[in-house]
Amino acid sequence: MTTKLANLNTYKLSKRTIGTASWEARVTTIGEIAPDILTLQEVIVDETQPVDVWGADASAVIQQLAADTGLNATTIRTDGTPGPTAMANNHARGWYTAILWRPDTVTPVPGGYRPYGAPDFWHGLTTMQFDLGSDEPIVIGSYHGDPFRPDFRANEALRLKSVFRQTGSPKPGLLLGDFNALSAATVPGPDGEQYYDAEPYLDQDHDDLEYQLVEGTIGTTQLADRRQTEALLRRGYMVDAASHLGVPWQATAGHWADGQGDPDPWGARRIDLVYATRPVVPALVSYRTHTSPAAKRAADHLPVICEIDPSRIVRVADVGPGGQG
Repeated sequence: MTTKLANLNTYKLSKRTIGTASWEARVTTIGEIAPDILTLQEVIVDETQPVDVWGADASAVIQQLAADTGLNATTIRTDGTPGPTAMANNHARGWYTAILWRPDTVTPVPGGYRPYGAPDFWHGLTTMQFDLGSDEPIVIGSYHGDPFRPDFRANEALRLKSVFRQTGSPKPGLLLGDFNALSAATVPGPDGEQYYDAEPYLDQDHDDLEYQLVEGTIGTTQLADRRQTEALLRRGYMVDAASHLGVPWQATAGHWADGQGDPDPWGARRIDLVYATRPVVPALVSYRTHTSPAAKRAADHLPVICEIDPSRIVRVADVGPGGQG
């Protein structure tokens, strides 16, 4: 029995979108995927409201989406009582990440929810522990990378690693999200190792290049800054599920023309990623990008889907540093 995980940046999902055509497109997309666990980014609130009402507004949106898709978003406290909605922001911005799940296929671990905010992340990181029937709980993270500062993304990556850290090897886990940057994963090429994601910015000329390029390369080599995921990949701490499984490359953003959403000078690129920690690597079964008509209408990011076989997750005690069991 496999477990299906999916990620979707929902493009500014808010109270105002409930019941609209775009809301229905998101609901349809999630129904098409039928995930066991769904990670979300870009649930937003009106930041002109008092800060103390932001959480209630974001929770209402997430809970309505859960109800409309047959999923759950209510955490369980250590004592077994219902807890808050599984979401996080950075306490200074009204942009939330969240995790939803199918209650008849996966089981949240009581007390296994933790939100991370400022100063660790520009957008909040939501984490949950789930019992998937393997020897140890699995940690799931919903992440939204800093869109403007490559050095902050690199710093966030170290904090991300710490969330999965324990002595001997990382905890079993998967990190899904809108990383707002390209992956540093490599694959064999005709001339040796090459990036799974080719350089997309070589011929671009616009003001936003400084948010994505290695400092000092604008106007010359124009190389993507990949320090964020270089840290995650170091010594096999995590793998990029798409490159590891060798699936054909697909863009996750760039399908919306300017004017349909926010201006997009970047073109087609893959910034919505799934990363698996070392104990989960043997459990990776499949990966794909969901490209249905509903998905293309739903958001400016396409969902990515990953399936794992929990029975193949390796116990941390059996995994050596830098290697697989």
